[in-house]
Amino acid sequence: MRRDVTEETGLRPLSARSVVLSLLLGAQPPELPVRELVRLVEPFGIGGSTLRAALSRMTTAGDLRRTGAVYGLSDRLLERRRRQDAALHPETRPWTGDWEMAVITTTGRPAAQRADLRAELTSLRLAELREGVWLRPANLCRPWPPHLHDVTRFTSRPATPPLELAATLWPLTTWQATAETLLHHATHATTPAARFTTYTAIVRHLRTDPALPTALLPPTWPADSLRTAYAAYREEFTSRPREGAGDRPG
Repeated sequence: MRRDVTEETGLRPLSARSVVLSLLLGAQPPELPVRELVRLVEPFGIGGSTLRAALSRMTTAGDLRRTGAVYGLSDRLLERRRRQDAALHPETRPWTGDWEMAVITTTGRPAAQRADLRAELTSLRLAELREGVWLRPANLCRPWPPHLHDVTRFTSRPATPPLELAATLWPLTTWQATAETLLHHATHATTPAARFTTYTAIVRHLRTDPALPTALLPPTWPADSLRTAYAAYREEFTSRPREGAGDRPG
């Protein structure tokens, strides 16, 4: 039985906060006047009073900074944007057959710290083979976070055939099917809200791309098609505020 489309693709309704953050994460520069935000959130059924309440809460929480009637991303979220951009376009190198292995060498962490560590290792595109042992092909060019002191790294060549190991570590067939569904939605969505929601889901999905060597991927792997589609949409989206340049800071 086919899964529900919302479950399959992540095409769920976006809150006012999510819409504002996504708009600012996609804007160049990452700031917009209230008048422009009111116009941009209207297709999502978000009224002016709801938007202003969300902006107030987000400013208080440190998500946004305000200069007059213009709201921009805080330094913390600007860093998130930088990480997002890097995650959408992982830098790779030719794969020699080696695997990167990370072993957690301490125990007894509180549950919240364990969850944070798992999330960080996942963001580094490692996958958990067994508890405390994470690995991936050594084909990524990315710095290792200096604060991960309790994780020891190795280079290895597992005895398990690489294709078999990759299929064990990542749900490649499921990832590919979801990507193809998202591309279908991106092609057929017609309203601004539907397109925006689709491309937001595409960004989330690309952040989970394992970025494996081509030799370990199924044929017609759609990650590059997703990136191309998102890049075209982002260019279209970021050009819109310039059309109303009078609303923007000079």
